[in-house]
Amino acid sequence: MEDWDQSADVIVVGLGAAGACAALEALECGAGVLVLDRFRGGGASAISGGVVYAGATAIQEAAGVADSPTHMLNYLRQEVGDVVTEQTLSKFCHESAANIQWLQDQGVPFEASLCPVKTSYPTDDFYLYYSGNEALMPYRAKATPAPRGHRAKGRGLPGRNFFDPLLRRLKEQGAQLRLQCQVTGLIKGETGAILGVEARQLSGLSARLHQAMEWLAVKMNPYRPRWAKTLRRWGRSIEKKGAPIRIQAHRGVIITTGGFIYNRDLVQEEAPKYRRGMPLGTAGCDGSGILMGRETGANTQHMDRISAWRFINPPQAWTQGILVNRSGQRYVNEALYGAAIGEAMVETQDGEGILIIDQALYDAARAQLGRGKSQWFQTAPALLNLWFARKKGHTLEALAQAARIDAAGLKASVAAYNEQIKGNETDPFLKDPESRKLLDQPPYYAIDCSLDARSFPCPTLTLGGLCVDEDSGQVLAADASPIPGLYAAGRAAVGICSRQYVSGLSLADCVFSGRRAGRHVTKEMIR
Repeated sequence: MEDWDQSADVIVVGLGAAGACAALEALECGAGVLVLDRFRGGGASAISGGVVYAGATAIQEAAGVADSPTHMLNYLRQEVGDVVTEQTLSKFCHESAANIQWLQDQGVPFEASLCPVKTSYPTDDFYLYYSGNEALMPYRAKATPAPRGHRAKGRGLPGRNFFDPLLRRLKEQGAQLRLQCQVTGLIKGETGAILGVEARQLSGLSARLHQAMEWLAVKMNPYRPRWAKTLRRWGRSIEKKGAPIRIQAHRGVIITTGGFIYNRDLVQEEAPKYRRGMPLGTAGCDGSGILMGRETGANTQHMDRISAWRFINPPQAWTQGILVNRSGQRYVNEALYGAAIGEAMVETQDGEGILIIDQALYDAARAQLGRGKSQWFQTAPALLNLWFARKKGHTLEALAQAARIDAAGLKASVAAYNEQIKGNETDPFLKDPESRKLLDQPPYYAIDCSLDARSFPCPTLTLGGLCVDEDSGQVLAADASPIPGLYAAGRAAVGICSRQYVSGLSLADCVFSGRRAGRHVTKEMIR
């Protein structure tokens, strides 16, 4: 007989978007829920842009946007591929409007203000926008485009405006919370069922120090990653002081601990090409839940899939230049969504990318940045690279020498680009005419957009995880059989965005997969 310190019908491990949605759904189904989080809750969701991808919503209708689940399905099929079945993708699309309404019912604020321009992320005047490649070729040839990025209402990056209402509702509905409680292992019974978890609970001064270090690490990471790394190391040492506890789950354990981008050894093992990118997330994104699942015999897939966000818009003028490798060869449609550019850059060019613009585009870019035109986190790196980090040459030969690009290759690429524009030819990478401008006004500028560019960090996040049954969210073993009592959702699991990412798809999948797991686990009773 096991010696338990506590028990609950359902244990949710990790309190981000997926964990909150799983817990809320289980509560609505009548289960008693205990949520454990290594920190104070929120995870990567709370520092995100708060964007949820959905189609045929009441918010779109209020903004005058005509859309349908079928149009959404036709588009996402091109991004998602076969990472989930057609049936699951269709279900995700057809339930997306209801999930937005469900979020609103929990108190998450959205707004029907449509952004009039294509951007990686809108200003605080707009909360509905084209958050992927919907309006671009070749995607629009197969799917009627519509803006489907539903941004939670709030200034800047309103991830907390998305997450905090879910947390409040959890407390209102009677969920038990154990914060700063690190789950260290799953407890497996003789029959192979997951019976509960082992954890370490911090309290007192240790808990306060741990909380402060993680808060500082999150704030410092984009600017002082080494300092942030040191703070996280100190935080891990404090976690070892937690009091050991064992908690029983009567119906099941749901793993919602996020991805593994902060486990740099695991990134090196699974996706070494992306190791030089900047990790995006929090210290909880260390793969702990995925690895605990593996230890119980769970299968993982798509662990090599990482999204590299090489956003170059805003300023929109940058998308009218060309992105080349060190050989001077152009290789991508510069107007694509940043993750698509990042994939081409890493998968085909060893992470190399140098943006080439002329003086006319330089001036246009400068005019497109600033208060009311772009967010501060877009403006700051753009101006840094326009003013200080760029290379400049009065001729293409001089620019090539300064930027360490093959001069002959660069001249050929610029000449071909200009000739195609003058001749009204179709762009070889299908960039639309309005996104192309002649590069013929010297001086010329080169901006390093590579994966490891020091002055222009490229954020990365993992997309793979534990294999799950697509009807229930149950974690699958290597033989594809479900592991009794174990579920996973969000970025700890294989899901809708495990092949490719567009803004809003991860949070939308957290809601979809979290609710799925929370709904199904209440039907089970561990024997």
